[in-house]
Amino acid sequence: MELLILPKIILVMQEASFPGFIRTLIYIIAIYYIIKFLARLFLPILVKKAVEKAGENFQKQQQYAQGNSWQKTSTNDEIIIDTANAKKPRETKKVGEYVDYEEID
Repeated sequence: MELLILPKIILVMQEASFPGFIRTLIYIIAIYYIIKFLARLFLPILVKKAVEKAGENFQKQQQYAQGNSWQKTSTNDEIIIDTANAKKPRETKKVGEYVDYEEID
């Protein structure tokens, strides 16, 4: 019969101390400023790439939707205005007449 010897695990509970609290606060503040600094460095680059990619996707969608018609007209230096889709200006609806109220004392 084998004997299994397990090491005795002793849990030591540490007490909170003021210097430990200050050290934790300093770590939290340092991590905050490091993340803030890195975000100022790298976030503009990431946003620029995202905007460029969105612009490329928008351009691809426009080319697909219009059937590349803008490339054909740009070589001829012609301007084509499609008035069939132009909306008529909307008339403002008159809801009623203006009534001026006066206070009675």
